[in-house]
Amino acid sequence: MIDRLEKEVDMLERHLQVLKMVIENEPIGIVKMSNETGYPHHKVRYSLRVLEEENLIEPSSQGAIKTERTVEFVDELDGKIDDIVDKLEGMKIEDVAEADS
Repeated sequence: MIDRLEKEVDMLERHLQVLKMVIENEPIGIVKMSNETGYPHHKVRYSLRVLEEENLIEPSSQGAIKTERTVEFVDELDGKIDDIVDKLEGMKIEDVAEADS
């Protein structure tokens, strides 16, 4: 049950790392991202496809570049992650067990 969540978080981490590289180094290609992150080309390519579907990056002849939506997404990201962390903190069972003692 928790394994699937861990895999999703790992994939999200990779997507966000690829997005950060695009923001900091645009335009940037798959080979350079793969070499710098250590992720295989196919995983970088998949992350780029997901980011493009979300309209966070777009392809150019020189490599991936950010879009107008990228800044808005980044501005909202920390708050959304904080909300998720709070929700996960509230799901801990150890807190419930300690309250019963």
